[in-house]
Amino acid sequence: MSGHSKWSTIKHKKGAADARRGKIFTKLIKELTTAARTGGGDPEANPRLRVAVLKAKAENMTKENIERAIKRGTSPAEGGEAYEEYTYEGYGPGGTAVLVEALTDNKNRTTAEVRHIFSRFNGNLGEAGSVSWIFSKKGYLSFDRQTIDGDRIMEVALEAGAEDVREDEDAIEVITEAPAFESVKKVFDNHHLKYLVAQIDMVPQTSVRLEGKNAETMLKLMEALEDSDDVQEVHANFDISGREMERLSQ
Repeated sequence: MSGHSKWSTIKHKKGAADARRGKIFTKLIKELTTAARTGGGDPEANPRLRVAVLKAKAENMTKENIERAIKRGTSPAEGGEAYEEYTYEGYGPGGTAVLVEALTDNKNRTTAEVRHIFSRFNGNLGEAGSVSWIFSKKGYLSFDRQTIDGDRIMEVALEAGAEDVREDEDAIEVITEAPAFESVKKVFDNHHLKYLVAQIDMVPQTSVRLEGKNAETMLKLMEALEDSDDVQEVHANFDISGREMERLSQ
């Protein structure tokens, strides 16, 4: 498994998600508010808001906080900052492709910070379009290959109408078209099959295998970018073996 999807799994193993829960909630609220402001406050009629609500629920955000964030986006009287969306494209260690999605009220500040983070960890910003072509928006579910039957995952994926099933030494990945993600996920939920990650993601067409220092630096780059207040999501096409991941996460 590769890039952001693998990073999502390793973050939980490292305990990083719990340590940054307050920051995660701040970013979720920003996305909920922006999604509601740009597309309306009804998740059924606003796909972006629907995805944001699913993410917030996955992080155990309360219903009240979700509704409050949506109200801020749909009610001018509620106030709040109006954020602009920017996407940054760049390269990480070993020539990996990195896609950074940001919401900010100050583009100059955010651009300077993102550029600085790339340079600190042996990377650099690229031009618009330099790496975005590598990624496609897809539904993504990942299962631990050591604890779940691969044949069973394949069977349920076919039943649910998933687009693809991929395997490596660590995980079984189920890929769906983005609009079908919720319905496919529901089928797995109904079968009580526990996934490590379930999200709408920018899935790369190709990946770059990293080891040693490059792998270590790549994970530091991902963590630093996600730690930025203005950065909402980071996607990358690195591939690091499970054994190397375990070594680096100790």
